[in-house]
Amino acid sequence: MRILLLEDDAVMRSHVSAALRSRGHAVDETDSLVGADERTFITEYSAAVFDRFVTDGDSVDLVKTMRSRGDHTPVIFLTAAGDVDDRIDGLDSGGDDYLTKPFALGELLARVRAIARRPVSAEAPLIEYQDLRVDTVSFWAERGGRALNLTAKEFAILAFLTRRAGDVVSRSDLIEHCWDEFADPRSNIVDVRVGLLRQKLGDPPILHTVRGVGYTIR
Repeated sequence: MRILLLEDDAVMRSHVSAALRSRGHAVDETDSLVGADERTFITEYSAAVFDRFVTDGDSVDLVKTMRSRGDHTPVIFLTAAGDVDDRIDGLDSGGDDYLTKPFALGELLARVRAIARRPVSAEAPLIEYQDLRVDTVSFWAERGGRALNLTAKEFAILAFLTRRAGDVVSRSDLIEHCWDEFADPRSNIVDVRVGLLRQKLGDPPILHTVRGVGYTIR
């Protein structure tokens, strides 16, 4: 999943983004409502994690704006405010979950997984194609009953391609969904990662390169 993280505390932002990336998520980071508003306007996210109160305002206002323009990205609020009225306000604004600081990173990851299971997304967490099985919630993949030892990025690529099995996915689409905003589209980072993933998938070949177009699982 590609996730937007809004947090104005640099240390907290670093810890949360590292935890999310460790589970294979692409994370865009910002420390302001203005930055988050710009990103949600131009990028489609699978989920968002918003600090409730940041230096330039209350992220509840941003969520209301998002909902008013038809953006239904699931949002988890992080806040030091544990008051019941604050939680109700956040959820009533269109937020999907609420986590009070301090919190365990494992709990945040569990809540992100829970959001992935909700029907707001039409995508099933278990993807199956031929002898390939990918579980995007439990974070495991196997082929022909053989567990695949994948890095977080390889898993993200495999899940994205397998969900679109039979279709050709362009390099730009892979970067858009599996890398964050700092990925350089001119580099060979996609080709290298796909090549390593192809080796781990083994024979017979199931991950193919369509020269000049992109990649496909078939």
